[in-house]
Amino acid sequence: MKMKGRSIFTYDVYAPTTVTTMLRPRRQEGQSIIQEGFNIEPSVPFSEYTDIYGNPCQRTILPVGKVTITTEVQAQVSATKSIPNPPPTFMLVGDLPDEVMHYILPSRYCESDLHEINMLVMNIAGNLTPGYEQVEAIRTWIHQNIKYQYGVTDSSTTALDVARNRIGVCRDFTHLAIALCRNLCIPARMTVGYLDRLKVMDLHAWFDVYIGGEWYTFDAVQEKTNGYRIEIAHGRDAADVAMVTQYGNATLQSLHVETELLEPEPAG
Repeated sequence: MKMKGRSIFTYDVYAPTTVTTMLRPRRQEGQSIIQEGFNIEPSVPFSEYTDIYGNPCQRTILPVGKVTITTEVQAQVSATKSIPNPPPTFMLVGDLPDEVMHYILPSRYCESDLHEINMLVMNIAGNLTPGYEQVEAIRTWIHQNIKYQYGVTDSSTTALDVARNRIGVCRDFTHLAIALCRNLCIPARMTVGYLDRLKVMDLHAWFDVYIGGEWYTFDAVQEKTNGYRIEIAHGRDAADVAMVTQYGNATLQSLHVETELLEPEPAG
């Protein structure tokens, strides 16, 4: 399926402000980029680099005044990978690949080593078969017990805050899910990008877990994980995958996001 995504960030900049962004899509298996665009108005030069997770990043200095950053992508993507039958099983830590190991450690927003997190995950999934059953139980519990609401959490909100307050947005749902999975020694990472089926359109966050030797997508915001996605970045938590990180005096005034599914072109 072909899918389009578009986002427009509008800033008021009060002093020249250095920013790094993650707004261009990843090129990876299962996601073929057909075309993309990245534009800053007024035009300023920017450089690009790849971070330690393989995410494409941009870096520039925003000038004083009103600045818009527009990114567009059209990609060939597959539907969210379904879980095989029988479902993938838990992997012992000793059997995990080296590059996966840091996804079982606590991180800035996912305090997976805390006793309170352990008590919660034991209550949710402690008696289940290790692996997929536990992850799906965590995902379902968050969907059913955490209220989705804008404006009640911010950039300092952690998984522990969400566990206690039971409210947040996709970023918060994802942080809690990651912390709970990691407490069970199941590698989990945060992924951000476009999802075609959101009630309120926005850039979206979900979590991937490594079970049975592969990464699988889980989305606690949805009643059931499904849909088409364009992945922009993944990392340990929001500290690694912030769409825009600024080092100066600028205020985000608006963010407009669009997605569209396009019919695949006929064969021949």
